[in-house]
Amino acid sequence: MKAREKRLVMVLVGMTVLGLSGWLVFNALGNNLSYFFSPSEIAEGKAPQDHVFRLGGLVVPNSLQRGEGVDVHFVVTDNAKSIDVLYSGILPDLFMEGQGVIAQGKIRADGTFVADEVLAKHDENYMPPEVADALEQAHQKGVTGAAN
Repeated sequence: MKAREKRLVMVLVGMTVLGLSGWLVFNALGNNLSYFFSPSEIAEGKAPQDHVFRLGGLVVPNSLQRGEGVDVHFVVTDNAKSIDVLYSGILPDLFMEGQGVIAQGKIRADGTFVADEVLAKHDENYMPPEVADALEQAHQKGVTGAAN
């Protein structure tokens, strides 16, 4: 084999290894992404069925129900649509009804969101940007829909 052919083979092998490595990295990153959806987007069927994602909105006042042990049920809304949430764990200290929340988990076939993690706002002036945007969009749709 000539030196030129050896270099060509080495370049091809290197490019193949580099391409395979890049594909593995992007595939791993894609599987670990957690997208955000509002209750309205979930009601419209935009949320993935068997994939972890984040649900954000406001906790509906008087919707918090405690079950046995650390099981809780509450409702999250964007003031247009609402989603029932089940969570088994200790809620954050700042979790309150009427306040912003983001829950991470999966949606069941019956439309109930089963949360693995619940995050609450961290002070009285803060609302996660995703939640604020979803509430604003739901409000705009409601105003536009009411005008028609």
